[in-house]
Amino acid sequence: MDEVLDVAFEAGHILLESGAEIFRVEETMRRISRYFGVDEGHKEFFVLANGLFATGKTERGHYAKVVQSRVSSARLSRVVAINQLSRQIEQGRYTLPEVKEELRRIKNIPEPPKFLLIFSAGVGSAAFCCMFGGGLSDCVAAFMAGLILYTFVVFVSEGRMSKISGNLIGGMIVTVVCLLFQKLGLGRDLSHMIIGGIIPLVPGMAFTNGIRDIADGDYISGAVRLLDALLVFMCIAVGVGMVFTVYRHLWGGVPL
Repeated sequence: MDEVLDVAFEAGHILLESGAEIFRVEETMRRISRYFGVDEGHKEFFVLANGLFATGKTERGHYAKVVQSRVSSARLSRVVAINQLSRQIEQGRYTLPEVKEELRRIKNIPEPPKFLLIFSAGVGSAAFCCMFGGGLSDCVAAFMAGLILYTFVVFVSEGRMSKISGNLIGGMIVTVVCLLFQKLGLGRDLSHMIIGGIIPLVPGMAFTNGIRDIADGDYISGAVRLLDALLVFMCIAVGVGMVFTVYRHLWGGVPL
């Protein structure tokens, strides 16, 4: 029973670290432990956006485990893999040792190559610029801004800077790059260029999951995720505003 709870706990921890919703984490842990014979009355799982708690009654006595988890970016490949694993467990396709090995494999799923992340950020920036009404030259400028921004995120910001500093400087970088492109005649509508360029920084999934957690009654976790997302929004806005403030003092007016 200790091993079953350990496996369920590890699956929940991977999901939580990968940005999954609170109800999904709890349901997956209950599915795994229920299939391997741990009754509902012998266990209790409590999940927050930044912490995971598990208690139970086993043959050896009381089981208790706690782990802290940082509010991090989404890793959908892991979430999908754990979801699929939990359903296959219920179908009887895995033994307990095989589940442990599969969880180890899922936890070590590598991130996409850095150049692919950077290129995808550029494509996403151009696509959102187009969606919000930008012209062809604006989309090209937003594409370049997205590339430059995410190069900064991957090689400088991620893991080395705080979330506040990284998003603040990221907003400044996008604004400066878009201003330069406009001055060079490579883009006309600055607002559309900046909107497209900052999209890679916007925590859309965290914001959506926060609202969903609150709707499911997980008020603490939902509030934590919403606060984290709103902090990012504020930092991006301040970064953009700082560049415009400096521009206004140096050259006068706001180039929108």
